[in-house]
Amino acid sequence: MQISPLEDKSPVMGAPPSPQVRSEGLYFCDGKRKVDYVLVFHHRRLSSIRSLVSGSVSQDQLSVVSNGNFPPATSSDPAAGRGGDIPGGEAASVGEVFMELGSAKGSEPMEPVDQEMHLIRQEFETNLLEAGLEIEREKEVKTHGPSFTRIHAPWPVLCREAEFLKIRVPTKASYELKEERGFGSSMSSMWRKLNQPFQPKVSLQDHCSTKFLSHCFSRDKLHLYNISSKDTFFDNATRGRIVYEILRRTVCVRTCQTIGISTLIAKGVYDSAFPLHDGDYKVIGHLEERTDRQVLNEEWARYSAFYKYQPIDLVRKYFGEKIGLYFAWLGVYTQLLIPASIVGIIVFGYGVATVDTNLPSLEMCDGRLNFTMCPLCDGACDFWHLSTACGTARASHLFDNPATVFFAIFMSLWAVLFLEHWKRRQISLSFSWDLTGIEEDEEHPRPKYETILLQKRQRKLKNKKKRKKSEPPVDKLTWKDRLPGYLINVTSILFMFGLTFSAVFSVIIYRITVSALMAMSPDPEIKSNVRVTVTATAVIINLVVILILDEIYGAVAQWLTELEIPKTETNFEERLIMKAFMLKFMNAYAPIFYVAFFKGRFVGRPGSYVYVFNNYRMEECAPGGCLIELCIQLSIIMLGKQLIQNNIFEIGIPKLKKLIRALKEKGKTPKAREEEKPPQQWNLDYALAPFEGLTPEYMEMIIQFGFVSLFVASFPLAPLFALLNNVIEIRLDAKKFVTELRRPVAARAKDIGIWFNILSGMGKLSVIINAFVISFTSDFIPRLVYQYMYSPSGTMHGFIDHTLSYFNVSNFKPGSAPQNSEHEDITFCRYKDYREPPWSSDAYQLSKQYWSVLAARLAFVILFQNLVMFLGLMVAWVIPDVPKTIVEQLKREKKLLVNLFLQEEKEKFQLIQSLFAKDSILQSNSQVSNPSQGLPILGRYSTLPSGPAAGDGGGGGPRPRCRAASFSQFSGKTSSSPKNENANSRQTAV
Repeated sequence: MQISPLEDKSPVMGAPPSPQVRSEGLYFCDGKRKVDYVLVFHHRRLSSIRSLVSGSVSQDQLSVVSNGNFPPATSSDPAAGRGGDIPGGEAASVGEVFMELGSAKGSEPMEPVDQEMHLIRQEFETNLLEAGLEIEREKEVKTHGPSFTRIHAPWPVLCREAEFLKIRVPTKASYELKEERGFGSSMSSMWRKLNQPFQPKVSLQDHCSTKFLSHCFSRDKLHLYNISSKDTFFDNATRGRIVYEILRRTVCVRTCQTIGISTLIAKGVYDSAFPLHDGDYKVIGHLEERTDRQVLNEEWARYSAFYKYQPIDLVRKYFGEKIGLYFAWLGVYTQLLIPASIVGIIVFGYGVATVDTNLPSLEMCDGRLNFTMCPLCDGACDFWHLSTACGTARASHLFDNPATVFFAIFMSLWAVLFLEHWKRRQISLSFSWDLTGIEEDEEHPRPKYETILLQKRQRKLKNKKKRKKSEPPVDKLTWKDRLPGYLINVTSILFMFGLTFSAVFSVIIYRITVSALMAMSPDPEIKSNVRVTVTATAVIINLVVILILDEIYGAVAQWLTELEIPKTETNFEERLIMKAFMLKFMNAYAPIFYVAFFKGRFVGRPGSYVYVFNNYRMEECAPGGCLIELCIQLSIIMLGKQLIQNNIFEIGIPKLKKLIRALKEKGKTPKAREEEKPPQQWNLDYALAPFEGLTPEYMEMIIQFGFVSLFVASFPLAPLFALLNNVIEIRLDAKKFVTELRRPVAARAKDIGIWFNILSGMGKLSVIINAFVISFTSDFIPRLVYQYMYSPSGTMHGFIDHTLSYFNVSNFKPGSAPQNSEHEDITFCRYKDYREPPWSSDAYQLSKQYWSVLAARLAFVILFQNLVMFLGLMVAWVIPDVPKTIVEQLKREKKLLVNLFLQEEKEKFQLIQSLFAKDSILQSNSQVSNPSQGLPILGRYSTLPSGPAAGDGGGGGPRPRCRAASFSQFSGKTSSSPKNENANSRQTAV
């Protein structure tokens, strides 16, 4: 491979570094300059072109007509192709580049694609050097495999970029935090002592009563900052972010008309780019010398540390604010699941304790009442006794009892409390992390947006040449350019919704057909287990379908978002999140919505059933109601998703990849392993999986939040299972970030973004859904109506008989009556509905009780929603978003910063006055010694105001400019300058 002039000028690793540097692998070969970022590109194996090149050929060349991406040939750049080397002496024309396929120097030949990539990399890295960065690469030339370009940002570059990015850094000034006194102080100290075993052993977590003032970095105020060492003043995460900002705005104008490293990675110029981890995550030396990565691995990423708080400040320091906010949010969510789990256990315990005294379930289990029920299917099914469903009725009471209503109200308020608590926590973190008042970083367009915009410009340029008309320049894409993508988006999302509903309907058909087939079986044991078997198998099928469609919908959402051509990464991420959430929300909850609100609602009645495909009756709810089936559906889907998707996939797939890598290492010959150099940190990090964003992490937690809040009235143990899952999830994600992923760029963020809006919307939706679940799915309202309107004794005695209607078996349609029935003497059978009896003048019509219950249900929905929303507003009003202590500290810090800068300017002013006084004394002495000398003349570069004190000690020559050029701003005077000075001199004077 040819070596470009850039590679000759760049620092190259020649001799191997010292053992200490090699073990760390975080520095250049001099052992002093840190590796702040790594660019990786691949040398590909040569294909058929190499086979055409003979070993004796010295300088064969291939002429390639360029599309404008290659620079013009110059004699000073051998990597770009030289016209002077062409046989015949003819120079290469514009747009034509000659590439060497063989080299007399023994270098490897290159293919045209590799040559183009080489030219782009050459220009990009030249521009990086011009931006002040320092580059290092290996001296050895690889024929294939990854090649690493290391980047270091020197101190001047760090200072310049930190000022541009407005990075807040601590100053030397500090103040004492207000300490609590009296009873509050003793309670706080007691709480800290009790909490001590749960605190991670991290220095950043120690209780500190002093806070340093922070301010946006400025090169003019270096003396205000506590700079003990230029190498450590900016931590590694900040250095990586600074280098990334330079990488993303560096342009390649001559070769490919692109901006930024992300565009080059998309084009295949580079394979990847990432900052380095802080060495190995395993502690080898003394515990006191642990790096941040090792501390995180020991105190955060181990499963044995599940009972400890997260070291959020250290997570933020190492990974950046965006990832720190995710883990802080996950920690707050998990903490607040503890009271929800406790209340859910109490509600479930109440159901267990009262199951033996519940009158409706006792009446249903009482065989002496002899409730003969109508057949569950046509022809093959026989009459049956309600007492055979005793187990279902008792199980239903565990989740359908008066405490369920209280729990639904509690969980709706819990969702409001969670959001309010998170807002306060977020404000506290923003204050402690110096995020208050940060501005959104300007984002460069995405690679695909740039490419399509460039294509549009080229088309417009061609049309302009043909029409010879002046048209406005193309500076952005309009809605017309995105219209095809929008149309495909709408139709695709509607199709996906239809696919989800089709999957749910297919499972419904499965349940109906299997129920009918099992009911026809001559085996009595199979007949008795029809409902349990069908429900369990159908839920498992639903779970498998949900897991498969989840993966499909994730890829589809990505594809649809690309079609919209969002301009920036932020727009892309927000649109992707909304699409993925809509599709996965519908996929996860559609089967549950069916069981909760549609199953058993459109069955009909004996003699007039509703049929599917003219043969199969719509399925009915269990005798104890649909709530128990909703509980089974919700529990299996929730636990299955958490166990399979969130844990097995996240644990098993990385372990499998690691095993495959270990097997490949074992497959190498001993000689090959001996020849290999010890891997440096960039080799180890490149072997890790790339960081692909927080969207999958947030998404699984948001879907879980829906299981916990939306249908919690049917499954009070949902918060408990979510809590157990999250305790594992936190450590699993921590281990993944610390040991299995490349280090992400430390991105700033003020909040969790669009996820908070989704959480807020789901919290409001949970109030409505829980109200309808309690009102229409459970038997809570029918029991209340019976007890207070129809019960003779004011108790629940006779409730089951009240909910069952009569049907005359002689009114069965031909062929639907039971065949070979064992109950020949039955005249009437019962079914669950509020209808008039056969002997009434309005036989089988909806009764007054039905309308009374329906009115009570609707009234309960309205009352429940208004009550919960009112209590939620009360909670939000009582708990302010910004804690009072933080408001006071923000005011105090602002005042102290103003005083700090005023004091600094005062000292400057006093220094300048003393210098002026000395100048005046020297001036008067010189005038006494030389009376013929006239008054001093202000120089064009003078920063002093005109007047007798502004003498020029140089005798009329230009005075050197003083560093404190802002004197006139504080003296109340404006500097004057000669009228005939030019614009440059006027700009120089202050």
